[in-house]
Amino acid sequence: MYHVVLAESALETVPNSIANHPAVMHHAQKLGRHVSQILLDKSWHYAAMKGMQDVHKRGRPDLVHFSLLSAIATPLYQRALMKLYMHTIQDTVIRFADNIRIPKSYHRFEGLFSKLLYQNSIESEGRMLLEAQKGTMYDLIKSINPTDTIGLSVRGKQIIDENVIGRLGENPCIVIGGFQKGEFTRPTSNTFDCIYSVSPMPLEAHVVMSRILYDMERWCSSQFNGV
Repeated sequence: MYHVVLAESALETVPNSIANHPAVMHHAQKLGRHVSQILLDKSWHYAAMKGMQDVHKRGRPDLVHFSLLSAIATPLYQRALMKLYMHTIQDTVIRFADNIRIPKSYHRFEGLFSKLLYQNSIESEGRMLLEAQKGTMYDLIKSINPTDTIGLSVRGKQIIDENVIGRLGENPCIVIGGFQKGEFTRPTSNTFDCIYSVSPMPLEAHVVMSRILYDMERWCSSQFNGV
């Protein structure tokens, strides 16, 4: 079983420190929601976000949306050969049920995930679809208990491909940064056994997601006559 984590993801509700900023209040009013129930979004809240800590890694829920769509559209996920998780920059861990769908429309995605972060779970007909709880990357990796934990970064020691993937253990975890730019924090990178790259140049998270899942599928295909 493969485990794929989108780590330090730029997905969070608006923090209290900027809740009263006019740009934030105007956006909340436009959506018809309380400020605490909308996602921090650089497209709308840029003026309010100036001076925030780690601002270069925050306020990009659209990037997270693209990355999740790239993951759940793959045969690897649809055939239950991969489990998907998200860790956010504010240390919330989100777990995805097997073979679920998320909205392709960003507007609906924003509404769903802001609701998730506000009420901690999304259920349908008694089935838990999404669950959010406070937790660090260390907590998440400990609960997965993988044979190998691999981080992906442009600073990785070599290009990862299906041959490298084939040398991993039976229960590996692949970690992709869910932020616009920058590096993993030390607490996150300390959970890795090794750091690899998918390209010598920086790529957006959804591109990294697509490339690594393609290599994983190629290796599975070579071993098991397709996935």
